[in-house]
Amino acid sequence: MAAAGPVCKCPRTRLPVGGASALCVFVLCWLYIFPVYRLPDEKEVVQGVLLQQGKAWRSNQTAVTGFRKQLEDCCDPGQLFAMTKQNSPLGKNLWFDGEFLHSVTIDNATYSLFPQATPFQLPLKKCSVVGNGGILKKSGCGRQIDQADFVMRCNLPPLSSEYSKDVGSKTQLVTANPSIIEKRFQNLLWSRKTFVDSVKVYNHSYIYMPAFSMKTGTEPSLRVYYTLEDFGANQTVLFANPNFLRDIGKFWKSRGIHAKRLSTGLFLVSAALGLCEEVTIYGFWPFSVDLHGRFISHHYYDNVLPDSGFHAMPEEFLQLWFLHKNGVLRMQLEQCEAPLLQSSA
Repeated sequence: MAAAGPVCKCPRTRLPVGGASALCVFVLCWLYIFPVYRLPDEKEVVQGVLLQQGKAWRSNQTAVTGFRKQLEDCCDPGQLFAMTKQNSPLGKNLWFDGEFLHSVTIDNATYSLFPQATPFQLPLKKCSVVGNGGILKKSGCGRQIDQADFVMRCNLPPLSSEYSKDVGSKTQLVTANPSIIEKRFQNLLWSRKTFVDSVKVYNHSYIYMPAFSMKTGTEPSLRVYYTLEDFGANQTVLFANPNFLRDIGKFWKSRGIHAKRLSTGLFLVSAALGLCEEVTIYGFWPFSVDLHGRFISHHYYDNVLPDSGFHAMPEEFLQLWFLHKNGVLRMQLEQCEAPLLQSSA
């Protein structure tokens, strides 16, 4: 529903006429730059999505090409997705994207950790980006997810047999926030083998870490790199380029996302849209009910809620839903396969 535009009525004032007029102009300018808006509530979003259900989704190649061009112009995912010897040469001063006052100079030790270039054969063909939303539970989407050429996952999610039918088992890249290394693995101070054993489920994948986003995240990220190397693990660490993360953040904020920081999922979808020819996303549903009004947990594996006020998940969803409706990516929200019914005795 369109909101009525704000009307500036200047009341009688003791200010000079010029001062009152200037105040009105200031208020109008403020409203123009920082508009007051109301985000649709959960029920409105569900109803809006339901109106689109049943309509065959079609890729819009013109829209895909246009959006990829925007990403390339602002953020260049193909070159800047990860830190490499090409984009982060020896001696370069690199500013952290999550902190204003900290930077790192690329020395010999740090430089040796980077691949020569982004280690993917670009463009990637068909990509699945898998979020961790509770909407994946009983979705039967595992087989469809694994049919992609390249599968990206968020924040070291569980992929045990009890989940694989819904979320698949294939992984080419998985993100790992330093906070997870701290909370789940005590910063690898006492549980290095436990960590190495836990990531075996991701097979020969890249573990994508924002080592240079926040100063507190650098040491845990480097520990992950050296731990996997020491144990001869199949996984390889890629470090996120803070310039890429910063530019992607600006890109989405210019499109109306109001948050302290974008979610890992949106960063990953943004990268996929720049790296892949075809993108399907799963588990991106930040609401407490599904399309049939049934309660669902926050994650497919637990109901731990995120810190309030840090991410703007409903805003992010609406941006991704807009891209789905315009044929830029496909968002899977319904079941892929009906769950098997247990036969009664």
